[in-house]
Amino acid sequence: MHRNLRALWPPRGPVAWVQLVTIVLLLANLAGAWLVLRPPGGSPGELRAELSSMRAQVVQQRNLLARSRLLSTRVETGRAQDQRFMNQYFLDARTAASTVTTELIDDAKEAGVKLKDAAYPVEPVEGSDSLSMMTVSANFEGNYPDLIHLLDRIDKSSRLVLIESLQAVPEQGSNRLNISLRFNIFVRGSGENLVAERRP
Repeated sequence: MHRNLRALWPPRGPVAWVQLVTIVLLLANLAGAWLVLRPPGGSPGELRAELSSMRAQVVQQRNLLARSRLLSTRVETGRAQDQRFMNQYFLDARTAASTVTTELIDDAKEAGVKLKDAAYPVEPVEGSDSLSMMTVSANFEGNYPDLIHLLDRIDKSSRLVLIESLQAVPEQGSNRLNISLRFNIFVRGSGENLVAERRP
């Protein structure tokens, strides 16, 4: 075999050179054909399929981004509405006691009943670190139409009020009623520093 290689190289004569050039061109053509049929980046069909897949992924990612932005906007809107609701219907812990006292006195005067005493302890709401529940227990004295007027005023309060119980016991020999009213109001924040009882 060593002798055969020596016979081919170096080429001797024009025929040997033509054969050598023919072999080199044949190898170059084979390499070119291989590159055409199997280009390094893939065939044109494969590249088109890959491009189509990438375009589909881009569309999918854009849709996902649009949905994420919409969801984020809705979350922000919900958070703002939640804050507005709490500010409007829930009392601030720092001013809750004075606000309830003032409103009870005003409601009693407007309804024509006498506010005898009131207590409003505050308990934390289970599962929340930012809400408390104030339970207002108030005793009044008045007649039946005045009681209806008082309940109407409490019902139309700008706060979220949940009436828990109402008792009206008539005084003997009189058309006056001893009224015990108990209702709940939500408070924003801790109620630890609230005054638990006020006597007007």
